Amino acid sequence: MRHVYWVGGGSGGGKSTIARRLAERQGWRVYSTDDVMGDHARRTIPDEAPLLHEFMAMDMDERWVKRSPETMLETFHWFRGEGFGLIVEDLLRMPRETCVVVEGFRLLPHLVRPLLTEPGHAVWLLPTPQFRQAALTSRATPGGSFTARTSDPERANRNTAARDHMFTERLREETARLRLPTVTVDLTISEDELAERVSQVFRL
Repeated sequence: MRHVYWVGGGSGGGKSTIARRLAERQGWRVYSTDDVMGDHARRTIPDEAPLLHEFMAMDMDERWVKRSPETMLETFHWFRGEGFGLIVEDLLRMPRETCVVVEGFRLLPHLVRPLLTEPGHAVWLLPTPQFRQAALTSRATPGGSFTARTSDPERANRNTAARDHMFTERLREETARLRLPTVTVDLTISEDELAERVSQVFRL
């Protein structure tokens, strides 16, 4: 998979934005793992992805309000790598003449690392809580986020923010242990600077 570049990281860290910028500049394809979550859910069975199918059977309050952030983190199917094989399957079906940049929080370091032909083909963007909140606020829609469909959106938002912060810290620890490149994304970094730092990792 020498033609594949990976941009993982925490929620709200700028993965989609940077992937699109690099793809436009380099003439690459973009593969967003968020965009195929529904398709991947349909392509799994409970034995292959038990956490995913348990999640699908829950109502909105069971998913986002009634459980602790710690439980949400440990049982969230994409954070546990369920369906990652389908990402690889999709990539292997694509033409290899053009490079592809893959982006999304589903790119867990320990799953991506065995696929790397060299370390400079992957990077993880690790947003601070402040950056993540600013990013989510800027992309808010009039109808609100998915948490608006719960009985307690405020609590659901707190739970999700806490879960995502813990996930980002887990990524920070795992990338350090595996010696994989990261960029901490805070409120002082511009989009241009972030794109340049990712480009440096990719040696473009």
